[in-house]
Amino acid sequence: MLAVPATLALALVVLPVVGLVVRTDLTRLPGLIATPSSWHALRLSLLTAGLSTVACVLLGVPLAVVLARARFRGVRLLRSVVLLPLVLPPVVGGLALLYLLGRKGFLGVLITTLTGESVPFTTTAVVIAQTFVAMPFLVVSLEGALRNAGDRYEQVAATLGARPWTVFRRVTLPLLLPALGSGVVLSFARALGEFGATITFAGSLEDVTRTLPLEVYTQAEVDVDSAVALALLLIVVAIVVIAVARPRSWEGGLR
Repeated sequence: MLAVPATLALALVVLPVVGLVVRTDLTRLPGLIATPSSWHALRLSLLTAGLSTVACVLLGVPLAVVLARARFRGVRLLRSVVLLPLVLPPVVGGLALLYLLGRKGFLGVLITTLTGESVPFTTTAVVIAQTFVAMPFLVVSLEGALRNAGDRYEQVAATLGARPWTVFRRVTLPLLLPALGSGVVLSFARALGEFGATITFAGSLEDVTRTLPLEVYTQAEVDVDSAVALALLLIVVAIVVIAVARPRSWEGGLR
């Protein structure tokens, strides 16, 4: 009974990629993707996605622990706000960042006054936009793992006299490691494919903010063949990242 809907679901994912492959002249593929602008965009995508993933870990791990263990009123509302980027159109997220950190944004004015620099339309803006859209994936993975594991081990450690930081480092973090692996992969993959928030908040400046998804969009307006080739390159990179970095826990540990 499940074979038919499962096949349809697989076809929905695979057939569009097959359509790209069929549309591409494979003999011209190396030449289409081996251009300076393409490699610059790929390098920038990998760099910014890596930096945003690090930011997701540094910020998202403590946030997930707070959401999973907090007992104060309003935690459900806080969780909803944290997960908002999952349902917001990325363009809306980009506009929100722009009006927060732009020259007329209340935080942007402060940054410009203190440093003389502007955040939008810089490589830093790309990292911020990617972090904004990718961090909820990490938080969801970690919070779910913490809730399933419960807090009995942490309570025992605290009863034995362990300090909060020691409990977090020696008990909580080991519980998080399998989910952290999957969350990191999801966050990196989401950051790698980010488009809407990036183009709205960071623009599309070659060698500065034009990541590979933005390069695909740019090429689509002037050379469809190049755009299709770059889209295939992005798909291959994403598949390699997920296949290589995917934790074994995703596979259920069954062999």
